Amino acid sequence: MSAPACSLLACLCCITLAQAQEPLAILELGGAAGLSLNDRKSSFAPTAAVEVTPIEKWLELEMGVTPAYTRSTSEWDTDLLFKKPWTLSQTIEFMFGAGPVWIRKRQWGVVTNAAAGEAVVDFMIWPWPGSRFGWYLEPGYEYTFGHAHERSLGISAGLLIKIGTKNEAPASANTMRPGSRP
Repeated sequence: MSAPACSLLACLCCITLAQAQEPLAILELGGAAGLSLNDRKSSFAPTAAVEVTPIEKWLELEMGVTPAYTRSTSEWDTDLLFKKPWTLSQTIEFMFGAGPVWIRKRQWGVVTNAAAGEAVVDFMIWPWPGSRFGWYLEPGYEYTFGHAHERSLGISAGLLIKIGTKNEAPASANTMRPGSRP
């Protein structure tokens, strides 16, 4: 085999290995629209989240924040979602998740805090296998445990960015050293 062919083969192997590695985290940046089922008010706000995978193919954790502002109100929703992922294809992943939400609301100068629960379905779309950037679509339902018992539907969508890669343990880490006992 010629030197250029060997170099090309080595580069292709490195690219394939780099694409196969899982990211340390996925950053989600987008917009969120919501509709209160109690008073039919709607809102739109930016949203940001970080997602990690502690148990491959079983559990993904997403920590996110959404600040919403109107003329007389500001509201910050912070959530922690526990999601079960399913891989539909090499480029599409589906997840169902639920978790707690902490809501801090300032309306007409009065600050209130409330706990809520949230359930979501999440679609992650990557343009091609191994892509660093992708898109997400996440419809959800939220129920507030505060005195108003607000119920709302929402949807968020935006950009996905893979951050870092998980380092695999070296193959020699599981081998025995000469002279050691099992």
